[in-house]
Amino acid sequence: SGLEPMGLLWALQPRRPFWQLVKRDVQSPFVLQLEVLEGHTEPPGRLLAQAQHERAFLRDGVRRVPVRDGRIRATLFLPPGEDTFPGIIDIHGFGRGLFEYRASLLANHGFATLALAYYKYEDLPQKLTELHLEYFEEAVNYMLQHPQVKGPGVGLLGYSKGGEVSLAMAAFLKNITAVAALNSPVAVTSIPLCYKDKTIPSLTIYEQHIKVTDSNILDCSDIPIDAFQAPGNQSLIPIEKAEAQLLFIVGQDDHVVKSEYYATEICKLLQAQGKENFQILSYPGTGHCIEPPFFPLYPIGNHPVFHKQAVLGGEVRAYSKAQVHAWPQIQAFFQKYLNDK
Repeated sequence: SGLEPMGLLWALQPRRPFWQLVKRDVQSPFVLQLEVLEGHTEPPGRLLAQAQHERAFLRDGVRRVPVRDGRIRATLFLPPGEDTFPGIIDIHGFGRGLFEYRASLLANHGFATLALAYYKYEDLPQKLTELHLEYFEEAVNYMLQHPQVKGPGVGLLGYSKGGEVSLAMAAFLKNITAVAALNSPVAVTSIPLCYKDKTIPSLTIYEQHIKVTDSNILDCSDIPIDAFQAPGNQSLIPIEKAEAQLLFIVGQDDHVVKSEYYATEICKLLQAQGKENFQILSYPGTGHCIEPPFFPLYPIGNHPVFHKQAVLGGEVRAYSKAQVHAWPQIQAFFQKYLNDK
């Protein structure tokens, strides 16, 4: 009910089940062919009207720079002009390779943004048995040494596993000013995380707690042990060490990570230690995926650990509202803290 001017975009459904709409090549626009057909029958009636809608990912003057510096495999997006810009590193989740669409959109809004791959891309490892923060530290140093990146610190935007990595970077590395974590664990998951002589073990997973729907879709929402109840909390990231500002963005219907619970509990711990460097944005009807505005809902997709179709969560209209609200909040968060130094 009601008018939804962008509904033709956010209500799109894949022709093949469980496919996700993503943008691989940001140098060309999304092209949406709109057609109005007579009647509501199959096969459809005669064509009454048609139009074409394009969504660009790079505004005029934004530069896309492939980065092959030391071990770093990434793409840097620089806003127009020769000024210095606040710097952000964009880190996606497991199974992602290199995705540039979020970074390109942030560059459109004045941020020098590095889309960073960490595996399954070019000569990076195809499979990870442990994750080393030194690689991500190289990316931070690359950004801070760039003549068009405004220091003294950088921001991190991380989704899922990328958010987990971003929180660990804030805990262990220098020069991290602000972190926006999208549906992120606050404990190490799947594989151990290493930095110098320290290794944080991954959280225990109870595969026997996996539920299987009638359609043979996995529901993995109950499989990780509670990081806050685990003996010794050895897998928890020591986020209390972070000096960065922290923004937790969570979907209340996330079936992959108990992101709302984790964000709430870690903020309680931070508050108990006198910290005030955190905030939470929590969205009802929103699942594990939180993309920029008007990307269609992706409620069922490939689980990042089990590599089978699994419930990710979310409801179409609520998810669209969450996108529209969260995206400018992320930009405002980085504008505030990266320009405030």
